Amino acid sequence: MKEDRQMTIPHLFRCPISLDLFTDPVTLCTGQTYDRSSIEKWLAAGNLTCPVTMQTLHDPSIVPNHTLRHLINQWLQMGGGQHFDPNYLATIDSLSALKHSLQSHEATLETKLQIVQKIHVVLRESPPASNCLIQLGFLPLLLKQLFGKAESKFSQVYVQFVEESLSCVQKLLLVGETESLNLLNEESKMESFIVLFEHGSCSIKKRLCHLVEVIISSSHETKDLCSKLGKDDRLLREIISLVHHNSEASDAGVRAFSALCSTETNRKTLVQEGAINGLIAYISNALTRERSLAAIAMARIEQLLAIENSKDALINNPNGVYALVKMVFRVSDHEGSENAINSLMMICCDSLQAREEAICAGVLTQLLLLLQSQCSNRTKTKARMLLKLLRSKWAEELKHV
Repeated sequence: MKEDRQMTIPHLFRCPISLDLFTDPVTLCTGQTYDRSSIEKWLAAGNLTCPVTMQTLHDPSIVPNHTLRHLINQWLQMGGGQHFDPNYLATIDSLSALKHSLQSHEATLETKLQIVQKIHVVLRESPPASNCLIQLGFLPLLLKQLFGKAESKFSQVYVQFVEESLSCVQKLLLVGETESLNLLNEESKMESFIVLFEHGSCSIKKRLCHLVEVIISSSHETKDLCSKLGKDDRLLREIISLVHHNSEASDAGVRAFSALCSTETNRKTLVQEGAINGLIAYISNALTRERSLAAIAMARIEQLLAIENSKDALINNPNGVYALVKMVFRVSDHEGSENAINSLMMICCDSLQAREEAICAGVLTQLLLLLQSQCSNRTKTKARMLLKLLRSKWAEELKHV
């Protein structure tokens, strides 16, 4: 009877060390789950690796796997599988098999691509499966596969593998466990991240930008990593380059850029790396598009103008003042108008060149059109303040003629 019972235990419910039914499942930083007593004995013996993957444990802490424990309790209450949904257990077993195959050192890149494509299908066709994939440790596993070591040659298969893997990671991050991204604190992993940013496809760069957003927005769980990203000149240059060049990844670049602007230290570094020119180029390109993130880019410019040398960078840009003037009034919407007006006041207050360029670019007409529009009273007040500033400065200049 015992042997029969052992045979009916789903593979997922067995501890990889004892091969017995889990009594207290806990998960390591590698994403592997073990019975607490078994893994504690392993660690107490001086082992500093994961028994299944043999990866070094950069974090020896263990986390209770409540979802798996709940599943096992359900399974036991239903007679050890007699009334448990066999399809669900079959799904868990098949996912567990996929995970084992993906971890295999013998798996080729082509095989890994096929596995990740299957995971992607599961996520697309069965959204609830995300929780199961998370509990099985797929998120840290996929991240390790992605950033373990970047390929020296970006073959078509490798690019497909990275794109599919990042798509899966993006969907899994919607469920949670953003702390898994902390593996990028390792120098080798961050280097792979940057290499993918530098040489990856447009799709890869868009998804990496999304990861940057997630990391910054989850600063409580990824505090050290947030700081690390803001200090990486190569990463910042790549994001600014995305913003600057008119491509389908530009919007993703603006979102990542905007997230990075959350700290003053990052803003200073971004200005040093040419952020103002990048944002001006984005706004100039966006003026001809129906949909864009020009308003967000404009808000970031206003924010950056408080940083030293940013005003000079904007004034010295041939399209700088012109782009701001065109953002004052747009027929489609008034998003960004107030930021544009505030930015113009900041640069026109002390710069004759900025005032002359603004007037030549038609700022007076733009302001009058805005005052006659349905924009907010606050924005109209700002518009009147800019008109008053230009008028007073013009009067002062006439006195000195």
